[in-house]
Amino acid sequence: MTDHVLELDGVDSGYGEVQVLDDCSMHLDSDEIVCLIGPNGAGKSTVLKTVFGMLDPWTGTVTYHGEDIGGMAPEEIVRDGIGYVPQTDNVFGSLSIEENLRMGGVARNDGLDAVIDDLYERFPLLDEKRRAKARTLSGGQRQVLAFARALVMEPDVLLIDEPSAGLAPNTAQEVFGHVEAVNDMGAAILMVEQNAKEGLGISDRGYVLDQGTVRFEGEADSLLDDDEVSKLYLGGA
Repeated sequence: MTDHVLELDGVDSGYGEVQVLDDCSMHLDSDEIVCLIGPNGAGKSTVLKTVFGMLDPWTGTVTYHGEDIGGMAPEEIVRDGIGYVPQTDNVFGSLSIEENLRMGGVARNDGLDAVIDDLYERFPLLDEKRRAKARTLSGGQRQVLAFARALVMEPDVLLIDEPSAGLAPNTAQEVFGHVEAVNDMGAAILMVEQNAKEGLGISDRGYVLDQGTVRFEGEADSLLDDDEVSKLYLGGA
């Protein structure tokens, strides 16, 4: 039996008294990219927020390497090895690229300079603009900075919320390429993506959420080829 790096089992969660997730179960294995798709309000971002400790699971469990992390604070979850790239407000616009990266490593005890130097090598764009304010970057460049800042803590799981949101198609393709590059660096990725076809196109597996419940799951190629999934969620005929 595979030991999942991250697993949700029967999770209910929501905001205040409003339930969003209903008996939600899914898993992520090492080295995978798993894409969450579904209509607006389906609970996709709520999954990420519940994993990252921004919301507590009402029932069910969230486990990371077999340990229950449900209800842990986000800063503890970051130290344990899970990174999070939100859809908005994912960089500090008034700070330079260098300062953003250092902010991403405030919980590190050592090795910060070395890991930042490595990220500059992996993302030359950031190296070229390391003194530039983040607010001067394009949308795609900001996403690269957000990825890099999350990687400063060297997570083995990265949660990414809508990486292509608001980007032109060509820029979105570049960002998806960076998602794959981050995965190649060794981080398993759980990604929410409204552009379902493109998101599944770079993923190993996928889950279709609707009204807080997993309606379909499987290999990404199988979901793309499924007539019912295509008709209901991918804009197919």
